[in-house]
Amino acid sequence: MTSLALDPAAQDLLFHEAHTARAFTDEPVTDEQIAAVYDLIKLAPTAYNSSPLRITLIRSAEAKQRLLRHVASGNQRQTAEAPVTAILSADLDFHEKLPRLVPAKPTLKDAFADADARAASAQLNAGLQIGYFVLGVRAAGLAAGPMSGFDAAGVDKEFFGDGRQRSLVLVNIGRPAESAFAPRQPRLAAEEAVTSL
Repeated sequence: MTSLALDPAAQDLLFHEAHTARAFTDEPVTDEQIAAVYDLIKLAPTAYNSSPLRITLIRSAEAKQRLLRHVASGNQRQTAEAPVTAILSADLDFHEKLPRLVPAKPTLKDAFADADARAASAQLNAGLQIGYFVLGVRAAGLAAGPMSGFDAAGVDKEFFGDGRQRSLVLVNIGRPAESAFAPRQPRLAAEEAVTSL
């Protein structure tokens, strides 16, 4: 009897065989594929159903050039060649949507009046959604290349001039090229990472 409900093929697609991609083919990523990914990841758990993650898709050559100015040199090649790069950001004014997302508590947004506390909540909960986003990309049969090597303040100024969004991660998305994956690095064993009290 297996300990997992997920069948082995799905385990391989989402976890065992999945790697961070560093090279992509030029096969396009369609709007339909991204919509299917979002349909899965919108169900990620967030406090009060706050759903602060915002996804900005960078596709055009002009938008790529604007983005590349802010990407670390070691990440520029794969970002330039990926059919789509997603800027995953936290909406710092997510509370404005709470009356619609939590209709049973129409005044809940007032609990997030403090901007610093709201920003911390936005970043934490968007982080939960980012993990789901990577799995959603994999579930669509695509490769994901998440990166933190970029100038977040520069990206925010370039793409979110109003200050309402804070970029957290860039994710290159596409079909993996033959050279996409480096050998998998070691991971900690369960007894090193898991404590039962």
